[in-house]
Amino acid sequence: MKAAEKEAFIKDIKKIINDSVDFNKDITDDDMKELIMNTVFERSKQQYLSIGEKQEIIQVVFNSLRRLDVLQPVVEDKTVTEIMVNGPDNIFIERAGKVTRLNTSFESRERLEDVIQSIVSKVNRIVNEASPIVDARLQDGSRVNVVLPPIALNGPIMTIRKFPEKPITMEQLIEFGSVTEEAAEALKYLVQAKYNIFISGGTGSGKTTFLNALSSFIPKDERIITIEDSAELQITGVDNIVRLETRNANTEGKGEITIRQLIKASLRMRPERIIVGEVRGAEALDMLQAMNTGHDGSLSTGHANSTEDMLSRLETMVLSAAQIPLEAIRQQIASAIDIIIHLSRIRDKSRKVMEISEVMGYMDGKIQLNPLFVYEEEGETCDKKVIGSLKRTGNKIINRHKLKMAGIDIKFL
Repeated sequence: MKAAEKEAFIKDIKKIINDSVDFNKDITDDDMKELIMNTVFERSKQQYLSIGEKQEIIQVVFNSLRRLDVLQPVVEDKTVTEIMVNGPDNIFIERAGKVTRLNTSFESRERLEDVIQSIVSKVNRIVNEASPIVDARLQDGSRVNVVLPPIALNGPIMTIRKFPEKPITMEQLIEFGSVTEEAAEALKYLVQAKYNIFISGGTGSGKTTFLNALSSFIPKDERIITIEDSAELQITGVDNIVRLETRNANTEGKGEITIRQLIKASLRMRPERIIVGEVRGAEALDMLQAMNTGHDGSLSTGHANSTEDMLSRLETMVLSAAQIPLEAIRQQIASAIDIIIHLSRIRDKSRKVMEISEVMGYMDGKIQLNPLFVYEEEGETCDKKVIGSLKRTGNKIINRHKLKMAGIDIKFL
């Protein structure tokens, strides 16, 4: 069957289904699939189809009516890490660090908008012309960002960041060359000793993945509160865990629950550790205050191009929450955060830990850093793969109080 004939056949099947089904009634996926299958087999009496073509058409129609339409196959493809929809006709995917364009499209802009509304409604979010930007997630935990016209000029924009079914472990990160075994061992002891750790990095540098891996070092008997804009952390092995997610305002502008509110609420839940998925604004002040008021061992992430840049961005975030003297802000950051881990996606598309630094304190108007591990590049292979590794600087960790309190003595750190 030629492509044009197949497209017309699929369109015909969809019309028959839409005309025969009352979508206001609850119809199970199995019932829908059986109805599509019967319709395809009945219709194929008039036009020959091979078994493979029948199976393909049944799946395409089912995905269109009950799943994510043309996106469903790539959502199910475990090798795809990112899906970028730039309007109904331009769909790109990232696989193994390489971005390619799909030779497929939505049948119309309206169909793409229907898929978007289906996604956001399932997580009680709203997106429309009045509120054209939203973060959501798929059932498998994949992160979804949507921007609609009139903000988006080339049609509805949707970006899906996929995550593996099982969170990547620190052992796997060592195998990938993202971090060394020595650095991972040091981080394990720092997490166990309840150092407050902040992970910084650019978009796609692997902050959430690394945060998941770090969380595996948290003792299993502790109580953890996770706070996120859109729940995507995959913390396993901890029974006493509370997962909190923000909520957007409703159509009347009411009912919004922010990260700031969730951090304040979490303090009344007897947390032993608070994990804030990502700080972007005024909630940085509440996070720092939580770290400074006895909630050691907290973890968080933020966007930045370097360790120093992350400190500057935190200052700006805190200033957006309250008019506090800059010196006081820097002192609060220095006393709250113990360790900063900076990640980067380097030019060969691999993700690396670039620096692990201790925040020593505040002195002479500056936050003092003590680099413990730094990534050193040594060259390139003939196929442009970067050669390098994360190396010890030789600096010893200065603030050892938490290590001593935890009864941990690491000679090499």
